Amino acid sequence: MEEQNNIQEQEQPRRGSIGLIILGVVVALIAIAAAVLIYHQLYTKPLLEENEDLKELAELEKQEMESQYRDFDLQYEMLQSQLSNDSLIAQIENERRHTQQLLEELERTKATDAAEIKRLKAEIASLREVLKSYIMQVDSLNRINQSLNEENIQIKEQITQANTQITNLSTERNELKDKVNIAAQLDATGFWVTPKDKKSKDAKKVKDVKKLAFGFTIVKNVTAQNGQRIVYARILKPDNSVMGKKGTFSYENTQLEYTEKKYIDYTGEEEKVTMYSDVTEFLEAGTYKLFIFCDNQMIGQTSFTLK
Repeated sequence: MEEQNNIQEQEQPRRGSIGLIILGVVVALIAIAAAVLIYHQLYTKPLLEENEDLKELAELEKQEMESQYRDFDLQYEMLQSQLSNDSLIAQIENERRHTQQLLEELERTKATDAAEIKRLKAEIASLREVLKSYIMQVDSLNRINQSLNEENIQIKEQITQANTQITNLSTERNELKDKVNIAAQLDATGFWVTPKDKKSKDAKKVKDVKKLAFGFTIVKNVTAQNGQRIVYARILKPDNSVMGKKGTFSYENTQLEYTEKKYIDYTGEEEKVTMYSDVTEFLEAGTYKLFIFCDNQMIGQTSFTLK
């Protein structure tokens, strides 16, 4: 009996250790699941939404092209109804069939097939010129049948409806473009400003400030176009005058004075930017404002105090 009790006493700590291990594994799995969920919400979901916006923009452009092809078909139909010249009717019928064939090709084409969409868009310009030439021929013949006026009016109403649809699609496309452009704008965050004295040490008082070191971080944006950018820093003194004027830049149809500018090569990834401005004028104690501009947009701002 004593031997059995000893065995049970040895097994109890062992079971407790196994329970702690199982509890630790469960906690770790919950932490991993939470991390995956947070990553999805912060990164994967915005990227999917931006991709959906681009796909929707391409689909709207394709729909607009389809409406234009149908508009051409309606206008060819109207021209045929005005003619009694069999030869010209046959020529227009050939062009109409060609237009219908292109429309069928467009309907089979995916909106994301950029090369094919580009080719079919180029065909629209060619078709428009051919249609203009036939309109001129029909006008010169002046053989409109008065008995078909009512039918012509109906076709014109259909053309008006088609044009209205094209206009609506163009409006939707422009609105979606604006949405995509907003998503592509850069954003600056994580600002810091450090006043320096003539020995490049941190200055405690405004009278000792000979240089301002400041910086920020341009956040990651996979929608923005990569390439060289000019970043402008505009520092306003307590009296709202611009500190250390170096020149001007364009912003919302006007020219603004800037304190410093810097060229950066933006790759779409997070970009840390540091800038310096020599102080060559009297600075008074008070609150200063720092504005950062890029791509004709204000991408961030902060304020700091010199005592």
